[in-house]
Amino acid sequence: MALALQIVRHGEPEELVLAEARAPAPGVDEITIDVHAAGVNFPDLLVMRGTYQNLAPLPFSPGKEVAGIVSAVGERATEFQVGDHVLAYVENGGYVDQITVRSSLCHPMPDGLDAADAIGLGLAFQTAHFALFARGQMKPGETVLVTGATGGVGIATVQLAKACGAIVIAGCTTASKAGFARDHGADHVVMLDRPDLEQSLKAEIAALTGGRGADVVVDNLGGCVFDACLRSLAWCGRIVVVGFAAGAPATLRSNYLLIKNIAAIGLHWSDYRDRTPARVRGAQQEIFALWRQGLLASPVTDALRLNDAALALRRIADRQVRGKIVLLTERYAGRLIPSPYPVHS
Repeated sequence: MALALQIVRHGEPEELVLAEARAPAPGVDEITIDVHAAGVNFPDLLVMRGTYQNLAPLPFSPGKEVAGIVSAVGERATEFQVGDHVLAYVENGGYVDQITVRSSLCHPMPDGLDAADAIGLGLAFQTAHFALFARGQMKPGETVLVTGATGGVGIATVQLAKACGAIVIAGCTTASKAGFARDHGADHVVMLDRPDLEQSLKAEIAALTGGRGADVVVDNLGGCVFDACLRSLAWCGRIVVVGFAAGAPATLRSNYLLIKNIAAIGLHWSDYRDRTPARVRGAQQEIFALWRQGLLASPVTDALRLNDAALALRRIADRQVRGKIVLLTERYAGRLIPSPYPVHS
């Protein structure tokens, strides 16, 4: 039997229930994965509370990314073999110790990459990749402003933009986070906790860019931060909306887009996962290639046991996580690749 953390009724993370589930068998184009590590992401908190755009019928397990070892293969999933180390993406169901996933959503892990660090190079970097390139059309030499720069997606965006030739400005909400952003590649740090943010941020970005403004903004926070970032864009700049972790969605006046020839663009990454899995595969290969070159580092900063997922989600809700937090299953104790991350409660 497999173990699963389930949402029986929508509510706070502490209401997750550990249950036994039937061990999944793969369909013809699926593989079964013995899960060693699962990612914890801000959308998981929304799923728990029943406020996310995509919800499965109750009961179900949250979790959108897993890494582990292939234990069974469907007859048409010929790319994979039992024993392969893989990273996989799902809409829900990742808080388990065994899962069956369509093979097109699975990605071979590079040699020497631990399951926990594979999660660190997973969904957050996928989101960053599509935000920067598919939506933001970032080019080398451009200036990129990242809000919520020390969260999972934020720090991945900082790293990826820097690795691909951008000048990176990290937007932080507390001064204590500035060093973390710089350690992961930010060229400059600006503070987003000022009461006069619309004016102060525009002036500070202008000073850092010779009066031009930011070419691309990747906004993870929303609310008044979005409004201030919009005014900090360069001519023909692009602001990519990734989430609203610190506020409600902003209201945008279309005349402002017209006056500065700027673009406001949304990103819902899971649509790319479902509609264009080959494009997601290509992005993952690029991310892993940059990791092999030493240009990216997994931003995992903490690991908890699977049954301590409520604690991990609570830390995300309270905005206490810098980088990425992962859940490790009991199967992880028998891992083949050593890891620097201890399993603890």
